[in-house]
Amino acid sequence: MAPLRILLADDHTMVRQGLRKVLEERPEWQVVAEAGDGHEVLARVRALAFDVLLLDMSMPGKSGIELIKQVKAEKPKLRVLVLSMHEEKQYAVRAIKAGASGYVTKDSAGTQLVTAIRKVAGGGAFITAEVAEQLALGAMPDAESAPHGRLSDREFEVLRLLVAGHTVTETAAMLNLSGKTVSTHKARLMEKLGIDNQADLVRYAMKHGL
Repeated sequence: MAPLRILLADDHTMVRQGLRKVLEERPEWQVVAEAGDGHEVLARVRALAFDVLLLDMSMPGKSGIELIKQVKAEKPKLRVLVLSMHEEKQYAVRAIKAGASGYVTKDSAGTQLVTAIRKVAGGGAFITAEVAEQLALGAMPDAESAPHGRLSDREFEVLRLLVAGHTVTETAAMLNLSGKTVSTHKARLMEKLGIDNQADLVRYAMKHGL
């Protein structure tokens, strides 16, 4: 029986080393390569054959929702399992809608990672009950959601980086966008949230666990 081939993508070397150790304790699994940023992920996807992409949600360069979408556009059958430090359900819902097959938070990775990989590799999905509920609610007509649920994926990425303390210039560099484009996204997301200053934006993010 052929081993399960895994691409491990995280921008922290120590995290990759720890994950590789966990994964390679199973002789039926093989970590075929690692990637430290979005560009490396795409290069490995194009050059190598593997079954599961274990993908950190937040890496330098193209990352997050946009990276998941591009990976799935190039390799539709590839199974993507997202590993994230974000517990907020909105991240998981957006990742699943973008094409991921599962979502595991880093604080629970030790107990859930092996189960999650087995599930997605076998053709299933791995999500929490809370995320499943959010997906179901989102499919219902007239479903109500928090204001940030109405943001586009790009606006949500910009929000995430701005409230993490990055400037517009830094956010633009991290998302491979122009400063003008990021400023436009910032203006639109603040309008959608009904917020007109940075301090209130941070308070909103804290209130909603973003």
